[in-house]
Amino acid sequence: MKRSELFFSAIQVPVDFLMIVLAAISAFLVRDIPQIIALKPKLYNFPIEQYLKIVLLVTPFFLLIYALEGLYDIRATRRFWKETLKVFSATSIGLVIIIVTIFLKREWFSSRFIILSAWALTVFYVVMGRWFLQLIQKWLLRYKKIGVHRVLLIGRNGKIKKISQFINRKPGLGYKIIAKSDTARLKKIKEIKQKKGIDEIILCDSTIPDSDIAKLVDFCAINNIVYRFIPTTFQTTRFNLGVFGGEPIVEINHTPLDGWGRIIKAVFDWLAAIFLIIFLSPILLIVALLIKKEDPDGPIIYKNKRIGVDGKNINVFKFRYMQWKYCIDKKNPHFKEALKLEKELIKKQSVRQGPLYKIKNDPRKMKVGKWIEKFSLDELPQLFNVIKGDMSLVGPRPHQKREVEKYKEYHRRLLTIKPGITGMAQVSGRSDLDFEDEYKLDLYYIENWSLWLDFLILFKTLKVLFKKRKNN
Repeated sequence: MKRSELFFSAIQVPVDFLMIVLAAISAFLVRDIPQIIALKPKLYNFPIEQYLKIVLLVTPFFLLIYALEGLYDIRATRRFWKETLKVFSATSIGLVIIIVTIFLKREWFSSRFIILSAWALTVFYVVMGRWFLQLIQKWLLRYKKIGVHRVLLIGRNGKIKKISQFINRKPGLGYKIIAKSDTARLKKIKEIKQKKGIDEIILCDSTIPDSDIAKLVDFCAINNIVYRFIPTTFQTTRFNLGVFGGEPIVEINHTPLDGWGRIIKAVFDWLAAIFLIIFLSPILLIVALLIKKEDPDGPIIYKNKRIGVDGKNINVFKFRYMQWKYCIDKKNPHFKEALKLEKELIKKQSVRQGPLYKIKNDPRKMKVGKWIEKFSLDELPQLFNVIKGDMSLVGPRPHQKREVEKYKEYHRRLLTIKPGITGMAQVSGRSDLDFEDEYKLDLYYIENWSLWLDFLILFKTLKVLFKKRKNN
């Protein structure tokens, strides 16, 4: 571990302590605002000395919650927005405990305004303090090369090229590739370490012999080198270990979305979909009116036949963004011409690889259609699919039958859970990803699902909606 990372991790604790105390003092200083606005006399008189004693008693408790929430990770490349969510979550947990304590111990104080304003100010001050520290740390990382991790890449396949390009494209991650090796033989790695130094080794090739890997892992442990590897699909699978008939046995867990996991996700989807429909109803109405005004001949909601869980046919609801005469719908009197045109456009203008297609600069879109597709507003009616039980808020995107027919056998794992309105692939590249990359991301989601992961993907979806697609 780098000294700079240890330093910034250590200094984070007193900075958080200072920010929490500062937030509490700020809340105390503005405590008269509700009375001033409402022109009411203050109903309590609480001395600041006693208040500060309580603050100094409570602050270490908040730091403990922060530590349990993983807010003192030592790496320099922490995601700011993830930290913000964790600070909000941890501070809220502390707030609930404080409220319960005050309820049981009335002699403290009972100013709801101080409690709530201290909570809001704590989140703000702690986040700003962390943002400032990260700013300094990343500046030192990028411009002074303090805290940079020297990385050795091992492999002889396409993955090593992909990882190399990613690291070179993002210097703020704190990695520097010092060498690449097509072998994991210790003789060569020792030479590289002696000449250039190694902080991390990333194995990008699963074909490296096990005997070499075993020696490499031991070498990394002895020399305090971080060892990581890009796994195969099988290696990412979760396992349960047990004993059967006196023999050790391994059971592969295909997904946590079995049993209670499936029930919890279904309840969350249903409640969240109802809330979102009510909240977004003005937007739904405006989009519907704009579509009807521009092209009154066709339906507002377009039923797109897709393949759902277990390979079953479902009708996915979408706002129609194409001119009705070009829609692939048998109710369209120009259906045959529309189908012929689509095949020609796929052949000439599709920018995706694999079984899926994406037509760049599609001439069939309405004017309003270009706008609603850009911000994915066309997919909002799928909230009704969620209520019906055909779809989930988060999951692999549903594909057309002709696309599914081009799946390789292993791709059919995407059909083992309900398709989603958004998913891992959508927040990682939207329609810009190749199908194989999309599959890997969706497979990771299937094997590592959690309700927290759903929250993160939904949160990131809001950010991604305003990012321009390359393949539009």
